[in-house]
Amino acid sequence: MVISLQEYQNAVKGCWMGKNIGGTLGAPMEWIRKVHNVEFYQQELDGNPLPNDDLDLQLLWLIALEEQGIYLNARTLGDYWIHHISPNWAEYGNAKANMKAGLIPPLSGSFNNSFKDSCGSYIRSEIWACISPGYPQQAARYAYEDAIVDHGNGEGVYGEVFCAAFESAAFVEKDINNLLDIGLSYIPEDCDVAKAIRLVRKMHSEGKTWLETRDGIIRNFCGGFHYWVSEDDIKKGFGGGKVGAEVPSNVAIVVLGLLYGEGDFNKTMCLTVNCGEDTDCTGATVGAMLGIIQGYDKLPEKWITPIGDTIKTMCLNIGDLSWHLPKDIGNLSYRVEKIAKQVLAGYRISVDLSSDQPTDYNADMMKTLFADEKTKGIYNYSNGTLYKFDFFEVYVDYGKDGAVVGEDGTKKIRLQIRNTYSTPEMLNINWYTADGFEVLPARSTKVFMQYNYTHLFPTDEYNGIKYVDFELKTEAPMQPTNRFVIEITIDGKATVMLIPVILLSGMH
Repeated sequence: MVISLQEYQNAVKGCWMGKNIGGTLGAPMEWIRKVHNVEFYQQELDGNPLPNDDLDLQLLWLIALEEQGIYLNARTLGDYWIHHISPNWAEYGNAKANMKAGLIPPLSGSFNNSFKDSCGSYIRSEIWACISPGYPQQAARYAYEDAIVDHGNGEGVYGEVFCAAFESAAFVEKDINNLLDIGLSYIPEDCDVAKAIRLVRKMHSEGKTWLETRDGIIRNFCGGFHYWVSEDDIKKGFGGGKVGAEVPSNVAIVVLGLLYGEGDFNKTMCLTVNCGEDTDCTGATVGAMLGIIQGYDKLPEKWITPIGDTIKTMCLNIGDLSWHLPKDIGNLSYRVEKIAKQVLAGYRISVDLSSDQPTDYNADMMKTLFADEKTKGIYNYSNGTLYKFDFFEVYVDYGKDGAVVGEDGTKKIRLQIRNTYSTPEMLNINWYTADGFEVLPARSTKVFMQYNYTHLFPTDEYNGIKYVDFELKTEAPMQPTNRFVIEITIDGKATVMLIPVILLSGMH
C-alpha cells in the first residue's frame, strides 16, 4: 500500500490541530453533565490553545520513542510515567502508586484501581496511529501497551485500542461507518465500549435525534464522575452512575459526533461537546479523528486562528523535559513522521510513505485493515506480564486475583512458555525466592519445549507452548513487598532468561 507523503503529512498535522481545537473548545465544560449549547470557543485565547493532558502524555511517548527506539513495551512506558508525569488523580495516580510498589503493567493498571474503566487512555491514542498509518494492527498493539499501564484489564484499554485502530485506518479509509467497523474488530464484542458504540449506531440508523441518542448513552452507560449535573438530567435519572466507569459513554459520544456531524467539522465539534461529560477529551478525540480523515488543509481557518499552532503542556515534569518537548504542531508532526518511517521499516510493514506517488488504496484493500487473530490475542495476557526473549516468550500469569499472597500464605502462579523458534529445547527453571517461601512442586524443574510447528500446523497441539504451574507458600511473617526471580536456562547454550515476580501481602 502506498500513502502519499504529502497526504500523510497533511493528515498528521490535521490530527494534532484537531486535537488542540477540540480540547480547547471542550475544556470549560469538562465533566459537567448537561446538554450544552456552544457554537465556538467560550473564552479569550489570544492565539494560544488551552493546555490539555490529552496531548501532554503523547508528547512524552514521542520522546520515549526517540530515546528508546520503536520497540517499546508497557514496562518502558511505565518508567517514563513515573519519571515525568506529575498528576496523581484517578487512574494516573493509582497506577503510579502501584508501579512505585513494584507492580509491573498490566498489574499496575488493574490492582486496586477503581478507575481502570475511565477515560485516561483513549485520549492518547493518536500517536500510535500516526506512527502506524494504514496499519491498525501495529497501532492497536502500541495502544494496548500504553493503556495497560494505568488501565490494566479494564474498559479503558478497549477504548484506546478502538480509537488507535480507527485513526490508523483513517489515513487511507475515509468512510465513517467502515472505520467504525474496523475499530470494533479490534475489541471484544461483549465489552461495554463495543456495546455503547453499537447503541449509537443503532439509534442513528433508526432516525433518532442526536439528543435522543445522547440520552440513550447516558441512560445505559452512565459513569459517575462529574462536577455538576443539570436539573434536566437529574429529572431524567442521570444524577448517579458508577464512578470510574466513564470510558464507554465518552467513546460513544465521540461516535455520536462523527455520525451526526456528517463530516462537517463545525457541526461535529459542537455536537460532541454539547453532549456534556468529559468534553475536553471527547472534543479533542473527535477533532483528531476528523483531522486525519480530512487533513489540515480542510480544517476551517476560523477554528485555527484563535489558537495558533503552539503546544501548551500542563501535567509533565517540564524541568526535565523542556529542552526536548515540541513547541508547536509543525515540529511535533515532523518528529512523528521520522518515527513513522522507522516503524514501517523496523516492523517490515507493507506501507510505503512515498513522496512521488499518490495514495494507492481501494475497497479491495479494506479487509487488510481489520484485526487479524494475532492482533486479537493481545488481550490474552491481561492477568500478568509477558516477557519476550530471542527464542522464547514467557507469560507470568498471576490469575484474576493479581499479585497478592493469600491470607493462608499461598499464591499460585502459572508460567506459559512459548518456543518461538524452530528448534526443540530443554529448559531449566529455577526460582530465587524471598526469605521464608517454599516453591511447590519444586524450586527447580526441567521442561521440554517442542519444535514450533505453527507455520505448518496452526493448531494448539503444535504451537510450541507449555504451561508450568507453581505454588508459592510461606508460614513465616511476610514483607509487604516480596520479590522473586525466575531463572530459565537452556541445555547446551549460554542463554539466561531472568524474569521478575513480585507479590504483595497484607493489603487492605
